[in-house]
Amino acid sequence: MLEMRDRLGSILSSDLPVLIQGESGTGKEIIARFLHSRSSRRDAPFVKLNCAAIPPALLESELFGYEKGAFTGALQERIGLIEIAEQGTLFLDDIDELHWDLQGKLLHLVQDGSYSRIGGTEERRARVRVICATRTDLKRAVEDGRFREDLFHRIDVLALRLPALRDRKSDIPHVSSYLLERFSRQFSRPAPLLTPATMELLQQWNWPGNLRELENWIARAIILGDDSALGVELRKRIAISNAGAISAPRQSPLKEVSRRAVSDASNVLILKVLEANHWNRRKTADELNMSYRSLLYKLREAGVPQRRRSHRGFPSAH
Repeated sequence: MLEMRDRLGSILSSDLPVLIQGESGTGKEIIARFLHSRSSRRDAPFVKLNCAAIPPALLESELFGYEKGAFTGALQERIGLIEIAEQGTLFLDDIDELHWDLQGKLLHLVQDGSYSRIGGTEERRARVRVICATRTDLKRAVEDGRFREDLFHRIDVLALRLPALRDRKSDIPHVSSYLLERFSRQFSRPAPLLTPATMELLQQWNWPGNLRELENWIARAIILGDDSALGVELRKRIAISNAGAISAPRQSPLKEVSRRAVSDASNVLILKVLEANHWNRRKTADELNMSYRSLLYKLREAGVPQRRRSHRGFPSAH
């Protein structure tokens, strides 16, 4: 991330297109907004368009706008996001989802700085900086014929690749502290103290949702007021993930092996919590945030008798 910061510093002085690549939740939009806020265009609009969220039939009019009478229902002209972003930054998220025909029009915009509204004959000038983001490998998309090679080279002038959170786990304590302060101010609630045990769990989890998932976790810790319940949830996830990593025998169906691994990991966790609570089932159910009946079912499934025998061979009180 220090290398990323240095690269951002060199990009700030440029006005060329930027391509930000990274998994979902790694902070691509944050980087795009940062580039805009530190650029000479910071007083102009920052306009975002998610290319995957809008049907292709509507995406063109959303981006380029249209003239009155351009199609049935076009009762008046409408300006597109390109015009709204004038002098500012146009951020195109999930650029790989852009329809092939629109890729050609976007190429014209990036290459020549000009475009036309739907149904219009006037060529308009666009004074915007284009920043694109994608979760996929655009080079592979070009090879597969899903993305225009000429457009790829036009938007790949300045490229940034954001690492996944699992690849920089040493940053998690610093990021967590920052998020605790931020959400504490946002929700007007005191920030709970993350214990060393919880911090260790945070660094054990692989965070498939990246920064967005960690943000949600910290926000829930702020709302609930402590990290104990969330610590239990993290332990569950880690146990299930570790169990799922066990290689399956070749003759066993994958789904059955996965189901068995998850069940085994869940049973191990339940037995550990049950033992820590001196075999008090109701207290264990509360701590695991599950119903008493569900706990009894899981215990029967794990082969635990309904009542634990005392040292004399008689049922105990629990």
